[in-house]
Amino acid sequence: TPTTTTTTTTNHTLNHGSVAKVLLVLSGKGGVGKSTVATQLALSLVRKGLRVGLLDLDLTGPSVPRLLGIESLNVHSSSTGWVPVIPDAAQRLKVMSIAFLLKSREDPIVWRGPKKSAIIGQFVTDVMWGDLDYLVVDTPPGTGDEHITIAEKFASYKPSAVVVTTPQAVSLSDVEKEISFCRRVDIEILGILENMSGFMCPCCDEVTKIFGSGGGALLAQQQKIPFLGSIPIDPTIADSAGNSFIEKHAAARNLQALTDLAETLSPSISSVSAKEPEPTTT
Repeated sequence: TPTTTTTTTTNHTLNHGSVAKVLLVLSGKGGVGKSTVATQLALSLVRKGLRVGLLDLDLTGPSVPRLLGIESLNVHSSSTGWVPVIPDAAQRLKVMSIAFLLKSREDPIVWRGPKKSAIIGQFVTDVMWGDLDYLVVDTPPGTGDEHITIAEKFASYKPSAVVVTTPQAVSLSDVEKEISFCRRVDIEILGILENMSGFMCPCCDEVTKIFGSGGGALLAQQQKIPFLGSIPIDPTIADSAGNSFIEKHAAARNLQALTDLAETLSPSISSVSAKEPEPTTT
């Protein structure tokens, strides 16, 4: 089980609710699987009985709805804000993404920085999240305008970050920049996750290190940050894209690192989950 820095949690006010802890899933590099990790982490926390919001802030490449198989669903607008999509019967997972506001998957987001900053602010303040234990935020790659806005909008929530890398040297170099960014804006780093850490054979579960190995652990050691573990590529998860992670997640064999992280995080929360789910506005 990974060792992470546990801080005292104080519930922070959201639109018509509160959140105990905000988790940012970050990486300086695109294509490392942030959205997959954010989705799997959210589902791991849901399986612990926690109430979780999943906010997709990768505005130009929103993929969380597709990963969950809920692209056809819509958010609803009310006089007090947007009602997020609730894809699970227990109503413990709530999802918001710009993808729900687009007419089709092919529609591009061609916006300058100020408009992106404005919609990020709306997603933070105008979504009716209700009471949450965790708000998991899938962020875009890099350290640009959107990241500055995210850091500013969530500053009062005292967010923590899970940094995602792959084993290759080019990814590790970009991730170092993300770590520097977090330190500069005073975001606590829970640790580094190494994604795509080899390929898990669907027949025998043997893991072949097709991209090398150990890069994430070495970076964590150099940066004096906890190493949260490695996630190999599992065809079980790869085949679920476009269907539903919700059913596939429980059968996945590669998620021990995220299961351990969820196990570490769940005792640190004074759960609001004992409450009955709020009625869903339609």
